[in-house]
Amino acid sequence: MKTWITDFMEQFGYAGILLMLALENIFPPIPSEIILPFGGFMTTTSGMTITGVLIAATAGSLLGAVVLYWIGRMLDVSRLERIVERWGGWIRISAKDIRRADAWFDKYGYWTVLFCRMIPLVRSLISIPAGMSGMKFGHFLLFTTIGTLAWNLLLISLGAALGESWEDIAVYMDTYSNIVYAVLVAGVLVLGLLYFRRRQTAGKARGKA
Repeated sequence: MKTWITDFMEQFGYAGILLMLALENIFPPIPSEIILPFGGFMTTTSGMTITGVLIAATAGSLLGAVVLYWIGRMLDVSRLERIVERWGGWIRISAKDIRRADAWFDKYGYWTVLFCRMIPLVRSLISIPAGMSGMKFGHFLLFTTIGTLAWNLLLISLGAALGESWEDIAVYMDTYSNIVYAVLVAGVLVLGLLYFRRRQTAGKARGKA
């Protein structure tokens, strides 16, 4: 995949970077950890500039994020609640749980979007719950742009600074990604354990009543 990505970017320049980042946001398996550093490296071997690469990359990222945001809007919370009311018993999730999660996202969603835009894999998928929660599009776009600019500028600048050694960035990003995934999995397991304990405690209390 790496060879295909870099060949495409070399052939189409800024347009190739924009398209690759748009696809990367919609299909997370396409790694920005290759696209962005290589884009930075290209500024050392061609007439492309860091500013130009940053603009193209950010435009592509926002395009992909907006697509996922509107997919989330189509899968709104009320529709998800109806699905959960019908099938949630199989996985022990209720419509109340969905409303609670939606309320949490309404309260902390803007900062969640901002910081998640700098976390591999999650940076793409966070656009969907943002849309589902009905986050105002202007606010979503603002916080997504800030987070995206920071992430893109970091990796593009590193690629330009390392030059022909730009691929070394992928090694460090893999380590960063693995740490993030481990923390996320641990967090989900802890939250799941607390959730089921709370359900069991509530069930015992109702039984005694």
